[in-house]
Amino acid sequence: MTAAPRPPAVRCDGLVRIYRSRETEVVALRDVDLVVDPGESVALLGPSGAGKSTLLWLMAGLMRPSAGRLRVHGVDLGRLAPRALDRLRAAEIGVVLQNPARNLIPYATPAQNIAFAQRAGRAARGRGWPGRRERDRAAELLERVSLGGPVARTRAGRMSGGEQQRLAVAVALANRPRLLLADEPTSQLDAASGRAVIELIKETAAETGATVVVVTHDPAVGAALDRTVTIRDGRVGAEGRHGEDFVVVGREGAVQLPPEYHELLPPGTMARIEALEDGVALRRVDGTGHPGDGERP
Repeated sequence: MTAAPRPPAVRCDGLVRIYRSRETEVVALRDVDLVVDPGESVALLGPSGAGKSTLLWLMAGLMRPSAGRLRVHGVDLGRLAPRALDRLRAAEIGVVLQNPARNLIPYATPAQNIAFAQRAGRAARGRGWPGRRERDRAAELLERVSLGGPVARTRAGRMSGGEQQRLAVAVALANRPRLLLADEPTSQLDAASGRAVIELIKETAAETGATVVVVTHDPAVGAALDRTVTIRDGRVGAEGRHGEDFVVVGREGAVQLPPEYHELLPPGTMARIEALEDGVALRRVDGTGHPGDGERP
């Protein structure tokens, strides 16, 4: 008997997120369609305010979609009760928030922070107290993020921003999550520490089969992962695979032109669509429907 195919690690269908205040509404995400396969590593790229962090928070179950569906390992997060969502997050999802202090217990040491994450994960999976194997893993993780020795006895709230960021990554990896979500995990690190953190994430994912989604502005981080997804104005605008970038045709046939082409086709430009054997071409025209400057008739 053939085994049933595994569901995607993450599947977004028509995902919408609206922030509401008394006077205004801001659409942070609009009709996002995205599939991330099990074991894949994806970098979410795009300008500030494009919706990258909002998408990551939705994947983590830290906020609910305003419309559309978001499933993690086949489970619709929007339909889970709060307690069930907490259990799923503790058992299967590791999260690194952009402000590293928000990931940590400030009065606890690095080892205690990791132990707390391990206990929460084991409780969510219906298992007992962490044993020697977990303690060994905690010590290994601390060494990997250069937080062993004397600094391991420092309270997290007294650590530097870079130390807190490295510890936040170790805490997120402590429970061997099936899905790791990290928001700018290298933003406060020097180049060498940043490379070490990304290598740790990649190696842990390879060992455990985890799926990784990282929000980043760092081109080096994007280049180190399997795939890039560019978010612009709340939509998926482009993807990168194997060093080559592609635009993504969205719902209703929408295509976002990369910024480097805005000079050729600025907003408001009229264009004629011509069918080709392998796609379509856009031909700029003037307001009368004639070819634009520089276009052959």
